[in-house]
Amino acid sequence: MTDADAFVRVSPRDPRYLELSDGSPYIPIGMNICSPRQAGRTVEDGAEGLAMMERWMRALAAAGGNHLRVWLARGIWNVEHERCGVYDEQRARRIESMLELARRLGIHVKMTLEYFREIDPALSHTTWAMCPLHHRSQGGTADSMADWFDGEESRRQFRRKMAWYAARYGDDPTVYGWELWNEANTVCGGDYMAWSEAMLPELQRLFPRNLCMQSLGSFDTPAMRALYRRLVAMPGNDVAQVHRYLDQGAELEVCAGPVDVLAADAVREIAAMDPGRPIVLAESGAVEAGHAGPFKLYGRDREGTILHDVLFAPFFAGAAGTGQCWHWESYVDANDLWWQFGRFASAVEGVDPPAEGFRPSMLSHGALRVYVLTGRRTVLAWCRDSRADWMSELRDGRPTETVSSASIGPAPCLPLPDGARVRTYDPWSDEWRRARPQAGRVPLPSFRRSIVVRVDRP
Repeated sequence: MTDADAFVRVSPRDPRYLELSDGSPYIPIGMNICSPRQAGRTVEDGAEGLAMMERWMRALAAAGGNHLRVWLARGIWNVEHERCGVYDEQRARRIESMLELARRLGIHVKMTLEYFREIDPALSHTTWAMCPLHHRSQGGTADSMADWFDGEESRRQFRRKMAWYAARYGDDPTVYGWELWNEANTVCGGDYMAWSEAMLPELQRLFPRNLCMQSLGSFDTPAMRALYRRLVAMPGNDVAQVHRYLDQGAELEVCAGPVDVLAADAVREIAAMDPGRPIVLAESGAVEAGHAGPFKLYGRDREGTILHDVLFAPFFAGAAGTGQCWHWESYVDANDLWWQFGRFASAVEGVDPPAEGFRPSMLSHGALRVYVLTGRRTVLAWCRDSRADWMSELRDGRPTETVSSASIGPAPCLPLPDGARVRTYDPWSDEWRRARPQAGRVPLPSFRRSIVVRVDRP
């Protein structure tokens, strides 16, 4: 079996992590690339859209990325665009082309089935997320979103749609997993949680070799805590996903602070709910207050400070992989930040999380936030300069200072036995160095923003 033939699964060695069905580790490194977009518009031309996707996917894979997410009901992928229950074969072939490219590039794809929020054509307040073909007046099965979620006729139709996808893609190892909905709590009516509880077992039945999951909106208010607690432990929900953005209009204060802190906190919140499954920060990035649009300071983030924190912080806080950034075209591609994925891939190269059984913790330090993963044979520490963040760099325009003469340790979470190989990795210069511990402390070379310490015990 090659990697291309192996399915992604929850590791039987440690259910907090993922692996491939051949037993090799799988750390998802990637982002949301949900549909071809340009200058804020969804690209509808199939050839143009596929060319855009290929360019992005090749850039991601060349940097070491192995994961992305697409919305099957959006743009060039949307097979059900003419009439409820009628599926476009030409668009299905576009999906197949995308999956074939992903297979060649070593990328596993999360397939999100739906995203719409309203079906009533008489309403216009959710234009971008409107899907009137499901309304009875347009030949659909429901009179409202509440009727669509709760009505048996609509549920039967959705089961038929899932079965249609299963017949075409149900045995494809390129598929990372199937997601019922993008942010189900944002819909305009209906019991989306009861619907999720009904559909997840059906999703698992139809796709027994793929992961199955559901998602909620940004964890940015206290009220979201109860919703997430119910979702992450829901039967049939294989991955405990969480969304959280830098949002200065959020109710939770943590969402307006340093990106590494808000990302790590989201993972810890879910871990405290004891989901017994892998945790993934499945959407992140930065938005204007109240999700009014992409962050206006993205244009200043030429080195990818926000993306770097989204990638590193969740994994070092105990997640199964990187955080998955949004704004692929207006931030990551516009600033040519694909190299950031390669820096994370280099930091964890050769690491087998299920074998390690990592225990996440924080190591006390006056100037750094030190995130530590202590494993059976490997210890990884990500040291983040607490003086540098999006506020100092992007908002205030202050130059990033160099951290000099710093060290970390000693601490039980950072064991340094005789014979251990200790190295540092600077993800900003892509440089590994040998470190020589002294009195239980690891001296750090001069660095900006962050540095990784890796201890390989004998």
